[in-house]
Amino acid sequence: MEHDCLVNIFSRLGLDDLTVGVPFVCKSWSRASANPHCWRTLDFGSLDLKPSSPFAKRCASLYYPSRFTFSGFLKLAIARSHGAALDLRFSPLFPASLQVLSCASNGCPKLKALGLPRICMEDEGRFFELLGKWRKLEWLEMESKPSMLANLARQIGHHCEKFQGLKIRGSIGKEDVAAIVESLPKLRFLDLSGSRLAKEEVLAVVDGCRDLKRFSLNDCLGFEADEEVKRRASGIEELELEGCRIGDEAAADEDGDLEQMMMYYDDCFLLWMF
Repeated sequence: MEHDCLVNIFSRLGLDDLTVGVPFVCKSWSRASANPHCWRTLDFGSLDLKPSSPFAKRCASLYYPSRFTFSGFLKLAIARSHGAALDLRFSPLFPASLQVLSCASNGCPKLKALGLPRICMEDEGRFFELLGKWRKLEWLEMESKPSMLANLARQIGHHCEKFQGLKIRGSIGKEDVAAIVESLPKLRFLDLSGSRLAKEEVLAVVDGCRDLKRFSLNDCLGFEADEEVKRRASGIEELELEGCRIGDEAAADEDGDLEQMMMYYDDCFLLWMF
């Protein structure tokens, strides 16, 4: 099969096939799978990256003389992309440390889409600085809302001229909405599904982000999808309001317990990640 055809096919494969499968079939497949075009999507979220997993063991036997680590595998994938990566998505089970994010910001300058798990609060400031290197970023998805969302919005608004989509989850207050409206007024896609926010915040986003094409608010707590919300947001092509409800204090307590549990889990996980 022609080299270009192989590259086109392999560009649709996952990172597991590109690292421990395809390159070891034959020389022509190995050469084709090394083409940077095959490494434009770096999706670590679909992989079992635990050191004890079959994939990690196979990868370690082929590439690593000592042991498999996520940071080592990420560096391998970024190196093979040769700066061509456009889409980078981390696994929710592997917190993105500053070391990992710094490596990604240097090795993926053309990045357009970024999916992140939880970022430690003490690392947020440095992460916001790294955003300045992703000037072509168009979409950012974060597992949870950063504590300094206003700073994040300002950095994106200042450095990423083509930015158009944001997905976050958490407690969204007036200051958060004001930051989004002020710094990202041209936002086209906003997903706050699973968040807690009041009706006033929803309407503030609708009124302030006039270019919104899709606004997702599924399973949000703090407001109901009444007629006023639907009427004010009638200009948005895709408005998703399924499962929205006022909520109660018990739900708020559960959210807080979950937040604390996840922070504890992140701290424990970092102890053996590297």
